[in-house]
Amino acid sequence: MAEPVSEPGPRAALPLYLRVAAVLRDDLIQRRISPGSRLPSERHLAHRFHVNRQTVRGALQLLRDERLVVTDRRGTFAAEQDQRGGSPAALRRSFPGGPRAADALVRAALAWEAPPVALAARLSLAPGEPTLVHRHAVLAPSGVSLQRSVSWFSRPALAEIPQLGRYRRGAERYQQQPDLRLLYHWMHHAGLRTTHRESVGVPQDPAGRPADRAAGGATRLSVHRVVSDQHGHALEVTDIDVAARTGSWTYEFSG
Repeated sequence: MAEPVSEPGPRAALPLYLRVAAVLRDDLIQRRISPGSRLPSERHLAHRFHVNRQTVRGALQLLRDERLVVTDRRGTFAAEQDQRGGSPAALRRSFPGGPRAADALVRAALAWEAPPVALAARLSLAPGEPTLVHRHAVLAPSGVSLQRSVSWFSRPALAEIPQLGRYRRGAERYQQQPDLRLLYHWMHHAGLRTTHRESVGVPQDPAGRPADRAAGGATRLSVHRVVSDQHGHALEVTDIDVAARTGSWTYEFSG
């Protein structure tokens, strides 16, 4: 039975291969496709989702990267439990935000504006030249800020990553809860080998004491993240302010 993956709303902005992968991922995780069983052929999947075979190949490659499927000369099979090596969420780094987040606690928005002058050269921009900016906030039920971040994207990022280019052209359209959670996969799919560098510190006041404290007295931490490509060009610069009691990071480096 044909199962088109086109749909209205923000999810429709995602590339087709990501939407096909999402449906198959759910089938695999919910075991509608049993571990060790063979997936339908590319031709069958292309008919099921009303897409071309190249789109199906992109979806299957993503699922291979997540270790949910394996491919050999016989075809593509659902991975056995011991082949998965962890949950998909743990294997794929995610950029924050997106419509699946709880609206009461998360706010995310895009803008098109010039970065601080000190960042312009790092982002390969002329002073005053605008770029795509992502702002993300996590709030406690009381409304107190638990985490706030702002991400600035460089000229190379907008040129090399088609999905970001799409947001660039429609920044006004996608202001409410933009879904950039797959940003780092988009970078990989564009052929970019990335290095993530994060510096963590405790903001201090002029007297050298920890600056603002979070709800309940927890010290706040500041995180400065720079994601660069294999040529050393910055793709993303992010500043994060977070309550130390609720924050945690997993550091992942690439050469």
